[in-house]
Amino acid sequence: MGARNVPDMVRRALPAVVSITTRQIETNQFNQPVPTRGLGSGFIVDRRGYILTNNHVVEGAEEIKVTLTDERTFRAFLVGGDRFTDLAVLKIDAPALPSLPLADSARLAVGETVVAVGSPLWIEGGPTVTAGVVSALGRSMEEPGLPILHNLIQTDAAINPGNSGGPLLNLAGRVVGINTALIASAHGIGFAISINMTKPVMRQLIANGRIVRPALNMVAVSVTPQIAYANNLGINRGALVTRVDEGGNAAAAGLQAGDVITAMEGHPVKDLHHLHESLDRHKIGDRVAVTVWRNGDSVTLTPLLEEYR
Repeated sequence: MGARNVPDMVRRALPAVVSITTRQIETNQFNQPVPTRGLGSGFIVDRRGYILTNNHVVEGAEEIKVTLTDERTFRAFLVGGDRFTDLAVLKIDAPALPSLPLADSARLAVGETVVAVGSPLWIEGGPTVTAGVVSALGRSMEEPGLPILHNLIQTDAAINPGNSGGPLLNLAGRVVGINTALIASAHGIGFAISINMTKPVMRQLIANGRIVRPALNMVAVSVTPQIAYANNLGINRGALVTRVDEGGNAAAAGLQAGDVITAMEGHPVKDLHHLHESLDRHKIGDRVAVTVWRNGDSVTLTPLLEEYR
């Protein structure tokens, strides 16, 4: 399908793209409740009314409303959200809903044309469509205080805050990713969570309402040459521990801020993504051997894995 057929593809896809508005109660400087509203996007993945979006779009919302492109509005309820992957599933009760097919994002190629659809910046009149190319694949996003996302699709298609949760489509009209606008400083660069990363999370959220995964109660960042230089590390690969939660399983095992995790169960940990992949191979309650670099020495600790919260 060529670029000249993009308008036809968009016309077929739009009915399954939704605008999401939220209302939540926050407190002002005088500790008084103040209602605020938020805006995001999503898309219908199942004719039964399941909608996929970003977790940060709906997290903490007192009320969620979904508006279709035909201007029908429905109250939605949160089926489940996952802060770790920044994904959430909503549900609305409506008849004859359209849905978007999901692609295999592993088949994406750098330079391939993609189309982002969403509702940015409170602009009236329905969804906005932007087009671009896949600029890079396999990107990671590690921003303080934000979800740590891996295997992201980078695109030059414009993605603004209201676009968060909307679909990134290939020219066949299939969803290859979920747009996310978490990095406010990224100008001219958009990111989307690859749909292949999303599929198992979505299935678990629909089935169980939450994701159960093993974790170490600590915060870490990937070691890069820049991180190694800034922290005067004698090692340039691994996951640098920046904080250990008091009373958690990592602290109980002796993990300390400043440690660099270099292996788990003998398998090398090159960065934070490798660490998460290693954790996902285990179960809650497993005791695992974690090798850390500490002041030039190699130390092995054996924390008991707990549920990620």
